[in-house]
Amino acid sequence: MKAIWNGTVLAESDDTVVVEGNHYFPVESISRELFEFSPTTSVCPWKGTASYYSLVVNGQRNADACWYYPEPKPAASEIKGRVAFWRGVQVVP
Repeated sequence: MKAIWNGTVLAESDDTVVVEGNHYFPVESISRELFEFSPTTSVCPWKGTASYYSLVVNGQRNADACWYYPEPKPAASEIKGRVAFWRGVQVVP
């Protein structure tokens, strides 16, 4: 699977985990230079507290377009160390 935004591959892996229709990529598969930390958080009742990254690609910024769970709850342990995307990021085979 590949995560693509603004014509650039953000992450690529054959080892994604699908939860609630979202592909979670191993953090090792991302192009870190395109990601910047965000102070945004949100809470999922069964996964825990999510943190976010914003994307910066070719001079354009996509705020909070990537999320991850630093310490997921036990029911979501399979997504620890993984990131998922939204806000216009395409995830394709």
